[in-house]
Amino acid sequence: MSELDLPRWATELLRDTRTAHLATADSGGRPLVVAICYVFDGELLYSAIDAKPKTTRWLRRVRNIDENPRVSLIVDHWDEDWTRLCHVIVGGEATLVEGGHEWHRAIEALQGKYEQYRAMSAESDFGCVIRIEPRTVRCWRADNA
Repeated sequence: MSELDLPRWATELLRDTRTAHLATADSGGRPLVVAICYVFDGELLYSAIDAKPKTTRWLRRVRNIDENPRVSLIVDHWDEDWTRLCHVIVGGEATLVEGGHEWHRAIEALQGKYEQYRAMSAESDFGCVIRIEPRTVRCWRADNA
């Protein structure tokens, strides 16, 4: 998927929305949905396991991806005026990136999007990065424009 394959509004929604919901499932099919910070680079989506308070960085979503890389991510816009509703659902393959050029590039992109991440040290405040390669994308908006 590249941004050229999406309607302009869907690309903007993926780029500009501050949170998404990531669905993972373990090898037994037990689902988990979590709100995440993420960045879309025009082709791939990235989310980092950061230093916000957690009991471990080996989170259930990370364990699930390790067992079953198929994920789904939704970015949506809610409004009381239902003519403004829209969403993009990305189905894809997730990979855990634990270092190297791609990891650094993803952290820099996340720090560019989120001011809170700029205050964090890439080397000590971030664990693995979840890389999502889209396989299917469904876009919908109420006004169908």
